[in-house]
Amino acid sequence: MRALASAVLAFESIVLALAIPVAISIYQVNGAVAGWVGGLLAISCLVVTALLRFSWAIYAGWLIQVAAIAAGFVIPAMFFLGVMFAALWWWALKLGRSANPVPADEA
Repeated sequence: MRALASAVLAFESIVLALAIPVAISIYQVNGAVAGWVGGLLAISCLVVTALLRFSWAIYAGWLIQVAAIAAGFVIPAMFFLGVMFAALWWWALKLGRSANPVPADEA
């Protein structure tokens, strides 16, 4: 599960970082605001990728997915990209859990 979820978050961090110049140049968002918000989202993807060994990191990943979808209010294309990455995140978690089911005593 961690490998696929890590890949999703790593690619999402690239997309979120590339959304910064789009927000600045096309949607006239203040550069500092776009840089901070987009940068924090991109960096948080990488941090959560490194922390996926902890169970709470999966919930942090879901928060990132919600924030990526919410970025659609500034960059409308992020509605589509955020939903796409949320679906990929869900699929990575589902696929990982079906491949490595948790024993009943650890649940």
